[in-house]
Amino acid sequence: MTRGTRLGKTDWLNAGLAALAAQGPAALRAEALARQLGTTKGSFYWHFQDVPAFQAAVLAAWAEAQIARLPAGNTASPTSALRALAQALAAPAGTSPAERAERAIRAMALSDAQAAQAVAQVDRARLASISVLLADIGVSNPEIATLILAAAQGMPDDASGDPMGTLVDLVLALR
Repeated sequence: MTRGTRLGKTDWLNAGLAALAAQGPAALRAEALARQLGTTKGSFYWHFQDVPAFQAAVLAAWAEAQIARLPAGNTASPTSALRALAQALAAPAGTSPAERAERAIRAMALSDAQAAQAVAQVDRARLASISVLLADIGVSNPEIATLILAAAQGMPDDASGDPMGTLVDLVLALR
């Protein structure tokens, strides 16, 4: 951004998510972000009352973006939707600021109640989505959804092959 370019709230939120992903929670400061965006702190305070309000907005934006990525409603094939969702959740951080910030937000949630609430909200939505897809294919054990979500979140970035696809195949074989 160059001076004189009007920044919107979304610009600040995306910058916050990117900074959080790159540097952790300490990066969510008005002055540092303003410098990074090539603007003044006045622009920050035009959109946010203070830094805690900004942090809350960053967490809310992250949660909203993650929930929006979940399948909405009936799909042509619940099996392929389940596989795609599990693989997407297990994939290394994507290109959007919200995708790249997930690990930092989960780490932040260990000591920050507001971040913990955002993570819990996203996890509940993900579990519900996985559970619906499992129910659509005839799997009613709620622990299976929990196992899929836990496996996805714990998947190392350098995992070879398709371990999430294998897990979904195993679940399908057991029904």
